Amino acid sequence: MKTVRDFELNGKKVIIRCDFNVPIKDGKILDDTRIKASLKTIRYCLDHHAKVILLSHLGRIKTEEDRSKNTLLPVKDRLEVLLGQPVFFSPETRGASLEQLVQNLKEQEVLLVENTRYEDLDGKKESSNDASLASSWASLGDIFINDAFGTAHRAHASNVGIASLLPSGIGFLIEEELKALSMLDDPKHPYVVIMGGAKVQDKIGVIENLITKADKILLGGGMAFTFLKAQGYQIGTSLLDEENLTFCSEILKDYSDKIILPQDVKVSLAPQEDASYHIAQIKEIKNDEMGLDIGPETIQEFKNNLKDAKTIVWNGPLGYYELAPYREGTKELLDYISKLDANTILGGGDIVAAATELGYKDKVTHCSTGGGATLEYLEGKDLPGLKVIREQP
Repeated sequence: MKTVRDFELNGKKVIIRCDFNVPIKDGKILDDTRIKASLKTIRYCLDHHAKVILLSHLGRIKTEEDRSKNTLLPVKDRLEVLLGQPVFFSPETRGASLEQLVQNLKEQEVLLVENTRYEDLDGKKESSNDASLASSWASLGDIFINDAFGTAHRAHASNVGIASLLPSGIGFLIEEELKALSMLDDPKHPYVVIMGGAKVQDKIGVIENLITKADKILLGGGMAFTFLKAQGYQIGTSLLDEENLTFCSEILKDYSDKIILPQDVKVSLAPQEDASYHIAQIKEIKNDEMGLDIGPETIQEFKNNLKDAKTIVWNGPLGYYELAPYREGTKELLDYISKLDANTILGGGDIVAAATELGYKDKVTHCSTGGGATLEYLEGKDLPGLKVIREQP
């Protein structure tokens, strides 16, 4: 698969699909990690005298109100600071004014185009990979570089659409993601997977793919309670994915030696910061209690299964980490794996967000920016945003 290094960029108009889908509140960016992650590719193109055109989505656009709420203007302002140069901005996502801005662009200048999903207001043209929209965007450039791993599992006009019409490659962010994740193609053993988060439904494909490859799968978070229910335990008001109880029963029956479930949990009557809580054995959860984190026995059991691991993949937090009383399991395990001699990969938005907030993001081998793309990679799927580039001559 070609990378940005494989192209002669001098004087060329280079469209870079970035992932600027950052949290913004009252016009202020709360976390600019994704913007910073794109800088290496942008600077490389600028250093090689390209005219740089940046595309990105931000949030979902279903109403006119969403448009004003999800403008990329704050990203433009932050980019100017990070790049140390002016960034031109197009409030239009296509049309004569955008084409004129591109026409006026000089070498080593940058143009950011407004949120690609503005085009979803009229028939979901971006999300459905509308051919005319893809053609319109492709006409702006000479070369297309996809550096948005977080949307690589989507076939949108701004990635698959443009890539099917222009000479295309990947940027440094995607290259680094693929290098890290490729360690899982032939992992060192023992290979241990930690899996949390809320719904079993979201992880069925991952579990099915990894259960035959991993030596152990440690299950926590809300999804663990569906497995516990499948074993016959009462789980009170804990999260339950009732539609997938049969799946949990069958996977437990076939791979009981590989799956490690919680023995004890922190329970409370409500998921609130100031609500009282206590530790309960799995068989002691009361009808009105909700499990919100793994307990100390489970933390120790998970550590015992991790201590000799050479490859660790973690998707989804082990408790309701947004509330201080229920982040202990996630924090203790992050601290523990950060000190192991193992390849440690955090895959998926929530566990990466937790690691960032708790101070462990830079203490593991790799934090994936992918979310859904990482999950689909772990399922063994071919990501359409990359497939179209890989298949180019």
